[in-house]
Amino acid sequence: MVMQNSASRVGGHPWVYAATQPGYDPYPVLDQIFADMSFASLDGIELMSLSLRHDGAVERIAELSRRHKLPVIGASFGGKMWDRSAHAEVLADAQLCVPRLAEVGGKTLGTSVGAAPELKTPAQLDAQAELLAQLIALCEAHGVTLNLHNHTYEVKDNLHDLRGTLERLPDVKLGPDLNWLLRGGVDPVWFIRKYADRIVFLHLRDQGADGRWTEAIGEGAMDYAAIGDALRETGFAGPMAIELAHEAGFQLTRPLRESLRISREHIRAVMGF
Repeated sequence: MVMQNSASRVGGHPWVYAATQPGYDPYPVLDQIFADMSFASLDGIELMSLSLRHDGAVERIAELSRRHKLPVIGASFGGKMWDRSAHAEVLADAQLCVPRLAEVGGKTLGTSVGAAPELKTPAQLDAQAELLAQLIALCEAHGVTLNLHNHTYEVKDNLHDLRGTLERLPDVKLGPDLNWLLRGGVDPVWFIRKYADRIVFLHLRDQGADGRWTEAIGEGAMDYAAIGDALRETGFAGPMAIELAHEAGFQLTRPLRESLRISREHIRAVMGF
């Protein structure tokens, strides 16, 4: 039995742990990640698909989920979807990871389409959309909802990349990272209101007035009160994930679990979630 994630409103994403691991794979430190997120009173965990590639991953993740009473919300996933020569590899990876994600109770696949060296051409956007359509069908077959997770490259240049995908896949769901939106020159509140009917997931992070990431949400300048208001006004009812990140060379002043706890408390106090 895997834990059900119907009440998983504010979870965590393990990027800040993965950033210190070889190949950015958090699998070796999953025990710490689950323990820390449970300590921080998070409602669930969004995995990285790298962790699902390992032999025995389903059994290990399911056991950690039960032990820490921390449901799996979903997983993040990505690849060079604009590059047709990479399609077979990306699809094979998804065919491995998506069924395993479903086995551990995950319901969302936050998908990044990959950055190209230059502004994507119509042909590259066509290729991107064609692969995404296959991934959406694969996810649906396993009870998983694919959502587009953005970094800066999808939303800069007047949303060139994202608009190109939406023109080709008008029903695709979105899982915006609100801090990457800001770094890409897009107002998160505007984005929430503009695309409210298709947003099913959120990633949360904070940065200071100097544009540098803060150690925890609530220690920076992002207006999470206004973001919370926009989410309530638009009726957002999906899950969200705290995804902490640090600038190169940053030295921790506290354990990661404390920063996750501070972030969770700020979201509850300021956003009302």
